[in-house]
Amino acid sequence: MAYEFKLPDLGEGLTEGEIARWLVGEGQEIGEDDPLVEIQTDKTTVEIPSPAAGVVSKILAQEGEVVPVGQVIVVIGADGASPAPRDDEQRRGDPPPLEPEPFRPSNRLLQGQGKVRATPLVRRLAQELGVELGELEGTGPQGRVTEADVRAAATSGVRPRTGAKETPVEGRREPLRGVRRLIAEHMARAHREVPAVTWVEECDFSGLELSRVVPAALKAAALSLREFPELNARFDGDAIVYLDRYDLGLAVQTDQGLVVPVVRDCLSRTLDELAADVERLADAARAGSLKPEELRGSTFTVTSAGKLAGLFQTPIVNHPQVAILSIGRVALRAVVRDGVIAVAPIGYVSVTFDHRVVDGARAAEFGLAVIRRLESGEL
Repeated sequence: MAYEFKLPDLGEGLTEGEIARWLVGEGQEIGEDDPLVEIQTDKTTVEIPSPAAGVVSKILAQEGEVVPVGQVIVVIGADGASPAPRDDEQRRGDPPPLEPEPFRPSNRLLQGQGKVRATPLVRRLAQELGVELGELEGTGPQGRVTEADVRAAATSGVRPRTGAKETPVEGRREPLRGVRRLIAEHMARAHREVPAVTWVEECDFSGLELSRVVPAALKAAALSLREFPELNARFDGDAIVYLDRYDLGLAVQTDQGLVVPVVRDCLSRTLDELAADVERLADAARAGSLKPEELRGSTFTVTSAGKLAGLFQTPIVNHPQVAILSIGRVALRAVVRDGVIAVAPIGYVSVTFDHRVVDGARAAEFGLAVIRRLESGEL
């Protein structure tokens, strides 16, 4: 009897996932709980074990393909035949299916434009740019139309279908996949939906060990968020959801792209505890070994690009959050103290915020509260 394995619900409201890598091939025999497939979501890459033992008879979704939750992606056993119906189905007289239903992209991928494969983000972009998806030849996996295809059509005319005379395209084209595709979609959505404003001020880091800037920023942010709850919130349609926990996301650059693990309970934990957790999560992010639950549920985000020599940054808000704090490069700079020029380790602190939820004055007050705590050591 065959087992039809459907893309499972991976939590956090996710409705689809990308087939990052198959760990088996058709005709291969696997055991229950053996590694089956890696699924890429907008949070992380998850390895899913096989729920059944048998021979992999049919793989119905290819690597790089985005499929909705509940879609059959692989059939195990019985040469791909569908599993036998349950007894109650037999009693109702339902005829047993002869073969599994072939893979079809969901309505999310095929709505409108005929049988064009494209994500909702790409469809929305095509509508905004006035590009007819049905006239494009997709360069993505399984012929999926990508954001790059739409933008190319908008700037240089529609790419002809296969078989027609094609316009030469310069350079090497590499379809967006995995983390990079998800980052592109997430950042584009945030930039499109959030009316963001950035506030910047300098901070004197003389009283703080520079090796502890990140955990100190997390602690200072959590303490300040308690005073300014509108920044520890989420924008949800026609409502603002104020959160009473302080689980802060920490942006970490990896070889695969930007990852944002969550440092839990930043308000009540000590600086030493936060420093240890930051180091552990950053190492796991770079090694690609973060657990899904370590990437979920952040209420606010902190990022630091100081090592990249960034004077200050205007980061994009991590939707659906409403604000993000950034620490720029800390360096010795000339400052004036009591009318005398002195040298001190100065860095810039910036707060980018969603102006639908946070007023400029409140964002500035929050930023100054963070700076006061960093300068005074009140952590």
